[in-house]
Amino acid sequence: MDTPLPPPVIRRLVESFDAALVDETSLDTFLQRPGDQVLFLSGDPVQFPEGLDVAVVLPELRAAVKTPFGIGVVARDSQEAIARRYGNQRWPALVFLRDGRYVTTLAGMHDWDDYVARVAAALAAPTTRAPIAVAGPAAASSCH
Repeated sequence: MDTPLPPPVIRRLVESFDAALVDETSLDTFLQRPGDQVLFLSGDPVQFPEGLDVAVVLPELRAAVKTPFGIGVVARDSQEAIARRYGNQRWPALVFLRDGRYVTTLAGMHDWDDYVARVAAALAAPTTRAPIAVAGPAAASSCH
């Protein structure tokens, strides 16, 4: 089965903004990049159209903050597995990493000033352990 091409605004990140295309097999190589990196989980563009909005503003967010960061665009067929690795359950999402270690995740689309502030805060935050994704209503009800 052929994987559909990503929408043009997502391809544009790779073609025009030096983003790496990341899948399950290339994730470990991406994690070896030094410094701050952001994995972009766009989600299905039909189910989560705001993923296209995040794709458009991501280069602008990078330009607006003082800390440079690399971008990894996660391939559609690898998004579920990579999202689980970082405990993500919402799309679109930006997973912040530093020297291959997890920092935080920002999910959804935000107003510009709020988004810039959240990205700057994420880039200033220390690394931590990635959250564990909780699956299903039974698991959710047992968490406190």
